[in-house]
Amino acid sequence: TVGPGLEPCLWTGINFAKEIYKELRIKNKELRIIGANHLDGHLYSNLLNSKSYILYPAISLIVSGGHTILLLMKDLVRYKKLGETRDDAVGESFDKVARLLGLPYPGGPEIEKLAKYGRQTAIDFPRPMINQKNYDFSFSGLKTSVLYYLRDQQLKTKNYKLKANVAASFQSAAFDVLINKTLKAAKEFRAKSIMISGGVASNFSLKKDLKLKIKNKKLKISVFIPPKKFCTDNAAIIAVAGYINYLQKKKHHLNAQGNLTI
Repeated sequence: TVGPGLEPCLWTGINFAKEIYKELRIKNKELRIIGANHLDGHLYSNLLNSKSYILYPAISLIVSGGHTILLLMKDLVRYKKLGETRDDAVGESFDKVARLLGLPYPGGPEIEKLAKYGRQTAIDFPRPMINQKNYDFSFSGLKTSVLYYLRDQQLKTKNYKLKANVAASFQSAAFDVLINKTLKAAKEFRAKSIMISGGVASNFSLKKDLKLKIKNKKLKISVFIPPKKFCTDNAAIIAVAGYINYLQKKKHHLNAQGNLTI
């Protein structure tokens, strides 16, 4: 992985890979070392599901702790960015709200578990940028609304019912924005498939709510989400991204690129 990420961590992986490459190449001169974009790993993680038969054009939503990106894929290797978060990534906002509720890290799974015991409509949190014509996102305002609500409630984080309602209402607001923008893009570009990837994609409610809206709108769009073990960061998704780079003869300089984008 050459990026994006914390450069000291990236350099550790790059240098380790280079040393292994030197040793293995003694026996196999055809061996190659290939750099991969971490975001490509998430993008292609759905290929690790043997049941995936993705039709194009497709809309891809990458949702993780560090990124919220919406892409139009014309085919497997041709894609363009439609929009991204202007501040906090959705996964980051889950972590921050979890902290406000006194929940452990990582916050995403904890919010999901707690939300099952709350009401989505209990608190009317804002849906930032949901009606704007662009495909960008913003989640810092939503997080701040949760902070203000808890402050007004005198931070009663020991009240389980209150915490559950906050978790459910916050999650519903965040997912409404993601789903609305994704379906808007799917309709505009006549997508045949929607792919969701990244750590937040492991949230069952996101998949359920998206499929329900597709059904209610009577849309003919297939939804693909990787198995849970391939949603979070792992070596397998980087291997897939590297293999596609190899097939395309696409090269990444083996330097840490902390701000690399897709």
